[in-house]
Amino acid sequence: MKMHRPILAAALVAALAACTKGTTTSSTSTSEASPAPSGGKTIGVSIQNREAQFYEDMEAGMKAEAAKHGYRVIVVDASRDNAKQQSQVEDFIAQKVDAIVLTPYDSQAIGSAIVEANKANIPVFTADIANTSRQGVVVSHIASDNVQGGEQAAKLMCAGLPGHAGDVAIIDEPEVTSVQDRVKGFKQGLATGCPGAHVVVDIDGGGERAKASAAMEDMLQAHKDLKGVFGINDDSALGAVTAISAAGLNGKVIVIGYDATPEARTAIKNGSMYGDAIQHPDQIGAQTIGAITAYFAGKTPPARISVPVGTFTSADAK
Repeated sequence: MKMHRPILAAALVAALAACTKGTTTSSTSTSEASPAPSGGKTIGVSIQNREAQFYEDMEAGMKAEAAKHGYRVIVVDASRDNAKQQSQVEDFIAQKVDAIVLTPYDSQAIGSAIVEANKANIPVFTADIANTSRQGVVVSHIASDNVQGGEQAAKLMCAGLPGHAGDVAIIDEPEVTSVQDRVKGFKQGLATGCPGAHVVVDIDGGGERAKASAAMEDMLQAHKDLKGVFGINDDSALGAVTAISAAGLNGKVIVIGYDATPEARTAIKNGSMYGDAIQHPDQIGAQTIGAITAYFAGKTPPARISVPVGTFTSADAK
């Protein structure tokens, strides 16, 4: 029997090696299915409308900054559907992501989903649009300084209005927090920059081009002396341009937009729009990741991080 012990020991070593090899293969297979980033962190991002150019640029800014830290970023599209966005947050919680970024479609209703993430000890950050619910704790909100952006839009309106005066309309989207700030800033800017200009109508265009165009048609009928219109985003402004053109009023109603998307820049270049307040969504995305990085490092990022808004006119379009 003593002569066979080495053989038995060798067999046991081989068997153990085979078991270890099998375990390693299984682990590698799992890793390949869901590769861990070099930074060891995964960030779940739910964007309210991923097809919008603004959010495409914001996503690019997030991913570029995340790559510097080795983070894995999972981006999903809520498609302007609150129930879908709530479900996406639940999915992120199930996946045990390390942080969640939201651009809420419904700033009030999103609170309950944030509460669930809080319960799971997953930090939540908001970008562009804030959580206005009394529920849920958000670590940091990163967005354009929309009050200042509204003031920039007013500055353009004052410059474009003949005699710096006249009746002005707003195509609004009042349920959106960032838009509320834009409109606030715009009205403040008119009051200080050209007090001869007066907002005579403020109508909900839903942030959509077709609805904004229909709203503009109604306003042109009801307000014959309208001299200017502020669209709270470029779809609203371009919708207004369509209605103004159809009414044969090109050049007679000043159109100011917000975002400076490529299509709006073309409209500004050809004169159908006067100018735009221009945001920097890529910077919003990058600074969102910066706030998350600070949090991961045990620091407390500012509760609100504001990104300045500029202007875009025909002089910039050359």
